[in-house]
Amino acid sequence: MSEAPARRRSWILLRGLVREARHWDGFTERLAMALQQPARAVDLPGNGERWRDASPMSVDGMVDALRDELHEASALGPHRVLAISLGGMVAVRWAQRYPAEVESLVLINSSLRGVAPFYQRLRPRQYPRLLAAMLLPLSPEQRERLILRMTTRQQDDLEAVAQRYAQWQRDAPIRKVNMVRQLLAAARGFDLPQALPGLPVLVLTSKADRMVSWKCSERIAQRWHWPLKCHTDSGHDLTLDDPEWVLAEISQWLAESGLAGERSSQEARATSGRPISDPG
Repeated sequence: MSEAPARRRSWILLRGLVREARHWDGFTERLAMALQQPARAVDLPGNGERWRDASPMSVDGMVDALRDELHEASALGPHRVLAISLGGMVAVRWAQRYPAEVESLVLINSSLRGVAPFYQRLRPRQYPRLLAAMLLPLSPEQRERLILRMTTRQQDDLEAVAQRYAQWQRDAPIRKVNMVRQLLAAARGFDLPQALPGLPVLVLTSKADRMVSWKCSERIAQRWHWPLKCHTDSGHDLTLDDPEWVLAEISQWLAESGLAGERSSQEARATSGRPISDPG
């Protein structure tokens, strides 16, 4: 009997707090081209195409909404997932609850309650800017300048990026109540897994991140023995500041992990039995 044709890899990309699919800013297409694998950026409720929806007040609610959307699109997976910040929390929880649906993860500048202290998960000096962005009656341009000063190191191009993002905000305005709901979901977190058996994960972080300490990513990597790669001078939005570095690190990791070939990582895990366990 002939073997069934190999399933083509596909990527799901998840953004963070009050960000939408368009904020990948061309990276989705660059990832698909670089890896020759389909890639799709998905909006969580309250953001982007789903700006009219109420944002769930829990990470579990975000996982449920994400799965519902993918099932409606007949995108059943298993998926490779690239996620930044709050999106990384959703991705880890998704893999924890439904391991058959997540083949591998790349986490960028994420954090998890119970792994890092609150003052590393969101740097205290950013509290005033975040509160201003959420609560003050700002124009889209003013709000985007505030957010970008927290998330990017590309200050030379900040005004042009702010103008572009402000237009997206006009197209799909983020409601203040959804900003608060998303922030609460991130703060509440979820019960962390003791182990995520055999799940291949790459952790990427920026040591110059002014919003979330890179120590959060270091702690995540240490807890589950995942490889960690650090950028020295990019900001929180690593794919905006240095997309080529991110693509290079993902490509190298896939090759070194044996995930670049046609065989799925789930098949490899089934035969290798490699555990990834909590060190205790």
